Amino acid sequence: MEEKKKSKGRTLLLVLMPLLILGVYVLRLYDWQILNGAEWLATADHSTQTVVPMEAARGEILDCNGNPLAVNKTSYSVVFNWLYMKQETSEETVKTENATILSLIQLLDEENIPWLDTLPITIDKDGNYQFKEDSDREINTLKGKDYADVNSYASAEICMQNLIEKYQVEGYSKEETRDIVSVRYNMVKEQFGISSPYTFAEDIPLDLVTVISENSSKLPGVTVDVTTTREYYDTSLIPQIVGQMGKINSLEEYNELKDKGYSYDDLLGRSGIEGAYEDTLRGKAGEKLVETTSTGQLASETVTKAPEAGSTIYLTIDSNLQRVANASLEKNIKATRENGERLCAQNYRGSDSGWGEDCWEGGAVVLDVKTGGVLAAGSAPGYDGLKAQEDSNYYASLLEQKGNPLVNKAFSGTFTPGSCFKPVVACAALEEGCITNSTVITCRRKYDRFENDNFHTCLGYHGPITLRTALAKSCNVFFYETGYRLGIDALNLYCQRFGLGVKTGVETGESAGILAGPETKNGVWRDGDTLNAAIGQSDYTFTPLQLATMAATIANDGTRLKTTVIKQITDYTRTEVLEEITPTVADTVEVSQENIDYVKDGMEAVVTEGTAETSLGNYPVKVAGKTGTAQTNGSDNVVFVGYAPADNPEIAVAVVLDHGATSSYCQNVVVDILNAYFYDATVDEEGNIVVPSKDEGNSGSSSAE
Repeated sequence: MEEKKKSKGRTLLLVLMPLLILGVYVLRLYDWQILNGAEWLATADHSTQTVVPMEAARGEILDCNGNPLAVNKTSYSVVFNWLYMKQETSEETVKTENATILSLIQLLDEENIPWLDTLPITIDKDGNYQFKEDSDREINTLKGKDYADVNSYASAEICMQNLIEKYQVEGYSKEETRDIVSVRYNMVKEQFGISSPYTFAEDIPLDLVTVISENSSKLPGVTVDVTTTREYYDTSLIPQIVGQMGKINSLEEYNELKDKGYSYDDLLGRSGIEGAYEDTLRGKAGEKLVETTSTGQLASETVTKAPEAGSTIYLTIDSNLQRVANASLEKNIKATRENGERLCAQNYRGSDSGWGEDCWEGGAVVLDVKTGGVLAAGSAPGYDGLKAQEDSNYYASLLEQKGNPLVNKAFSGTFTPGSCFKPVVACAALEEGCITNSTVITCRRKYDRFENDNFHTCLGYHGPITLRTALAKSCNVFFYETGYRLGIDALNLYCQRFGLGVKTGVETGESAGILAGPETKNGVWRDGDTLNAAIGQSDYTFTPLQLATMAATIANDGTRLKTTVIKQITDYTRTEVLEEITPTVADTVEVSQENIDYVKDGMEAVVTEGTAETSLGNYPVKVAGKTGTAQTNGSDNVVFVGYAPADNPEIAVAVVLDHGATSSYCQNVVVDILNAYFYDATVDEEGNIVVPSKDEGNSGSSSAE
């Protein structure tokens, strides 16, 4: 009996459980369809959510005084928004897009305003489609599977037929059809979609903004966005240092960058500070949540993360000092060449070459001795960085121009240093005990350690001299002997400590130069090679930046600072300093203060009684330096390195004129730079270097006579 009751209970439970579950579903359906049907229907319509990135303002680049170099300009762009173009059916959407595109093209053409036209097909005078000349790369892209999808040998007519059919461009004239196809083609290339609006035209004038707004009902999906465009100031000042921006080059590169939030049509830094500090300048993109209905129409937009603007970078570059360095280099290189051509025509000293007629390039660097900051980095010949980016013909002309203007001579140009290298030899030999400050070596013009050596001579007959006089008069014989005693291995060790043959640490890229030694001579190194190396010849080549670093290290009593072009980094509004660049010790030369002071005294003697006396001996500010002339294939290189004021150094300077032949023109550049730093010399509208008061500074070099 008891067992039957249990059995009935189980049966009842099995019957009631499905009924209970069914009841829950019925009640839920009643709630969905009857009680709250409208609300749940709206929720169903808003079923698609997409996260759309919001672009952040790019950080700006300024000089040390806050003058603009690369900044943002508020502008207006015509943008297609996929969500606002979406119609009930795909066929309606395509028709709307095509009609809208044509209306916009006509509107901009009436105002003579360019729109983005990348289709490599034009219409010839007979009304036939033809490929644009010199557009092979773009034509190959057009024929690809994602676009015209034709064979590699297909004609422009066949490409257009496929694109017209693909984009459903019907009922328009041939010219209208071509333009609509161009825009549709580029929209596909730029991956136009919900999360990627398409920019139809950039930097449009304000009056066109009004016209588009007034015609908004005829232009569904078209908006005018307030954007920022990169604007470069003084584009010939330091183009290699500021750098350039460019688009993503390939799908492979995009795949590498998309996880960082880049879109396919984004710009990013490609060179200079723009490239080296891309992450700092770019900022952080924001996000908005876009909800669309089941038909694809916009339901709502909600900003979920506001964009964060990039940081602003202050360079160490002083624009006025840089401008003077550039102008002086260009002026004195031209003067050198003209003087050389004149001397060659006269067959000067029996030679019709080697007088500077082949001087086309040079570099100059000014360093802040106390911080390692680059105050100026002149490179000649110069060029317009923005024009080189926008004008392919101009860029091509630069590749053919003498002097290789695209190479930054200040940081990447390498030159044989000549005798300006001798202070390093002196420091090394003193510290290693090879010579002392009282060592006397006799110069009879010919170095006589090796019998029948007719290759190692001096330009003067100096007699018995000490190191101080050897530096002042630049005696080769003294330094041949000093280098012989020192040896190449010890010499190169000190070179590296002084910043020669190693990278200095500057952020935008540089050459390490070359240290002479057995490795540059296929393992065969002779005593004569050491003698040549000791006077800055042999295989030594250094950049003006390295030479200025060497001079700054001597001025700093043997402490070498890391060179930098960054002064500080702030937030976008420039109100909060995020990073202040402080001096960083890169190396110490390990030369005693006594020995450093003795070399410094010799460098002062170069100016007061030696090879730089004529140009700098009477300069109002006390200068220490060293001149150099280096034999090359062609006219000699001429070099000057130094620092000022000699008794309390503030700046170090290095100037190189490749094939400059005559040291006076090189030293003219030095004087102009000193006038700019100490006496506020500027460059006027005609390109002349002007000192505010001639009574306060030596401005005689401005004529480059």
